[in-house]
Amino acid sequence: MIRLLVVDDHPVVRAGLVAVLGEEPDLEVVGEAAHGAEALALVPRLRPDVVLMDLRMPVMDGAEATARLRSLPDAPHVLVLTTYDTDADIVRAVEAGARGYLLKDAPTAVLTDAIRRAAEGATVLAPMVAARLADRLRAPALPELTAREVEVLALVAQGCSNAEVGRRLFIGEATVKTHLLRAFAKLGVSDRTAAVAEAHRRGLIDLDG
Repeated sequence: MIRLLVVDDHPVVRAGLVAVLGEEPDLEVVGEAAHGAEALALVPRLRPDVVLMDLRMPVMDGAEATARLRSLPDAPHVLVLTTYDTDADIVRAVEAGARGYLLKDAPTAVLTDAIRRAAEGATVLAPMVAARLADRLRAPALPELTAREVEVLALVAQGCSNAEVGRRLFIGEATVKTHLLRAFAKLGVSDRTAAVAEAHRRGLIDLDG
């Protein structure tokens, strides 16, 4: 019997996962947590084999919780289950020690198989995630955007013109253009729309807020 701890800040999602996984004869959900800190408190007592971990949660996110869990004696394996697929999210989770990374639209059969494989110590990645990691390893390292370049792109993503960006950041419009051009070069794009899309894909800016 594989013991599971389900960690997700959305009660409806947790309830759905518990219901689905509870139908599997070799899986037992021994607990639920609404964020990473709660998971850390429960693991020593519940001793799950696998922690099914969401990424973006209040109090403590999934990547930090994963890193802390993996440092515990007899650490459980962590399988990330999230809606986010940016490079930054994927890399943080893998570097933290996650055994696998799946998206929440994965079929039930894929999820249950991944749990069983993770419990055995295998690495389980959604095909898209595996492709992203492979592309990242193959691609030459690109210069990092500066904090100011990220700020400029975040405002551009909100629909601000160069003049508006300049007023908000107290810099000249020519300086805004310079930051944008440098960001374009670093991101490998040629216009504002593509820059915003690529920055979001890399997890540098958030388009959901």
